[in-house]
Amino acid sequence: MPQIIDMEEGRRLLAVKRGFRNWISRFKEDFGPNTRLCDLSLQTLSFLAQGRDKGAFYLYDLIMSLKNLGSGFEFHELDPKSKMKVMDLHLFLLDRVRFECMKRIGWLEAYPGEEFTLVELIVQFDRLAPGLQAKIPLLSQDHPEYPKFSAANVFDKEGVIRRLIPSLLKEIEGYSETL
Repeated sequence: MPQIIDMEEGRRLLAVKRGFRNWISRFKEDFGPNTRLCDLSLQTLSFLAQGRDKGAFYLYDLIMSLKNLGSGFEFHELDPKSKMKVMDLHLFLLDRVRFECMKRIGWLEAYPGEEFTLVELIVQFDRLAPGLQAKIPLLSQDHPEYPKFSAANVFDKEGVIRRLIPSLLKEIEGYSETL
């Protein structure tokens, strides 16, 4: 007996399939509507976290497919307003990818948004992002910067975390080279 899917859900599933098509061929992993960052291999996360052109393309491609803006190959053809929206979403996702990397290597205990799927983070960006961006990832007590983090006021805690990004990228760079 054929399964009945409502039209809106069917369109969403097609957009998800389209959005992950290049990911599947590049990363050789399974991705779908329920994929969270914690489901990605450290190699894939490391590749995306570098924020270089190729990594950015895969995030743009996923974002643009889910937002019905075409594929990542068409990013430079977008109108300025759409391009800015894609870039905002890209930077938001790039933060989450880097936070997940920090968590994997033991630098973070938790980060805002880790419970959401990639699809939810993109499709519900306007609703989710303001609240998630207002929260600070929780640095591990074992990290050497923890005393500075715990002594910092709320506004400076984010700076402590962000100053870890260059060290993180150096730390994980070797993982992405195996792809």
